[in-house]
This record gives sequence, structure tokens and C-alpha cells, in this order.
Amino acid sequence: MNRLVLAALLAFPVVAAAQNQPGWFVPGQPQGQQQQGQRPAQPAQPAQPAQPQGPPQQAQVPAALPPGTPPPAAVIGVVDVPEIQRVSTAFNQVRQEIERRRAKLNEDVQNEQQRWREEQQRFGNERGGLSPDQSRTRERALQDQVTDGQRIFRDRARDLEQLAQQALREIEQALAIVIRQVAASRNINMVLPRPLVIFNEPPFDMTEEVAVQLNRVITNVNLPPDPSAAPPPRPATMPAPAPAAPRRN
Repeated sequence: MNRLVLAALLAFPVVAAAQNQPGWFVPGQPQGQQQQGQRPAQPAQPAQPAQPQGPPQQAQVPAALPPGTPPPAAVIGVVDVPEIQRVSTAFNQVRQEIERRRAKLNEDVQNEQQRWREEQQRFGNERGGLSPDQSRTRERALQDQVTDGQRIFRDRARDLEQLAQQALREIEQALAIVIRQVAASRNINMVLPRPLVIFNEPPFDMTEEVAVQLNRVITNVNLPPDPSAAPPPRPATMPAPAPAAPRRN
């Protein structure tokens, strides 16, 4: 269907232009009839014979470059990064703290969800004694509490992930410096991660020395205080139902 519409739109300017140009065939008019002031069609010119083409031009090959300095002979070292992280004091300190804060966040989410359910149940039990305006007010207040709580927990989760990434980057920067220092001490000019190496002799492995030096360089990461340690401000409770007006006999 879209192709038919596109074809019709593309064909319309051709037909409109043909009606204003002499010598064009316009659908709906006899082919032998010419419009007033229209010049007769010119006879078709005979086709010109195709000119023979010459051989294709070949791409120009650049001149050879002068000889450069050859790279040095490869002296390879192997490093097991996951093993270094496993024994790293700073890495374990960050991992434990991030896991603790995540568990606290999950606990706060569950507690808040339970409170919302209790508020909803209480609102359902009291709905019968409320006027329409009071019912709408209570419902809007409960919805505002849920919306604000979800926004707060999303912000906390985002801040926690950013904190974890920042702490890991600090450890990775220290690890890169230590790897270069250990490699320079052994005259190693190429370091490969262990998962890419199928087999290597023990003298190629730098993992143990790098792990020892990393724990000397960085033992912990200074993390900002956990904002969830302080009790969060409780949202305003829903307004209590106003007493119903006494009926007049």
C-alpha cells in the first residue's frame, strides 16, 4: 500500500508538467489531436553508435616507504586480573561496602512497599465513610507518596552504581601503574591477560608480584558516607478523615 501511494505521488508532477509542455502525450486526449499552438513532434533522431571505450585505468601504486625502525624483540608477561582482584584489599573493601549498601537499599524498598500496602488497605476500609472529595484527596495523597518514594529509590540506586564505578576506576588506575612498574623491573615490553594465553611457563607470570605491590600502593578507597545510614524523612501521612456532619431531622 505504501509503495502504491509513493508511486502515485511521484507520477503526479510528471502528468501536470506534461499538460503544460508541447509535444507530450496527455492521457484522456486523442493521440492524433494537438492542442492549440502546439508544435508537431519532431522525428526521433537515430541512435548514435556506442563509442569504444579504452582499457580501464589502473590504480596508481604509491612509492615504497623508506625502511623504518623495527620493533624490539617481544618480552611477554602474563597477568591474571581476576586473581589480583580476589586478593586485593581495596577491591574487597569496596565490594563489601557496595553489597552492604545494596542490601540496605533493598530492605528500605521492601519496608516502604509494605507501608504503602498498609495505607492502601486502611484507605479501602475507610472509603465508605468518606465523602467523594475526601476520597479523592486521600487517593491523591497516597499516589503522591508512592511516586515520591519511587523517585527517591531510583536516585539512590543510580548514585550507588556511580559510586561503585568510581571506586573501581580508582583501583584500576592504581593497578595499571603497578603493572607497568613490575613489567619495567623485568624488562617486559608486552603484558597479556591470562585468559588470552593458552600456555605459558611460570617465569612469564607476573600475577603474584603485581598483587603484592598493589596491596602496598592502595589498601582502601575513601567512600563518601552512606546517606541511607541516617533515617530518611518520612513523607507526610495522609490526612485523617474529617468527622461527618450531623444529620438534621
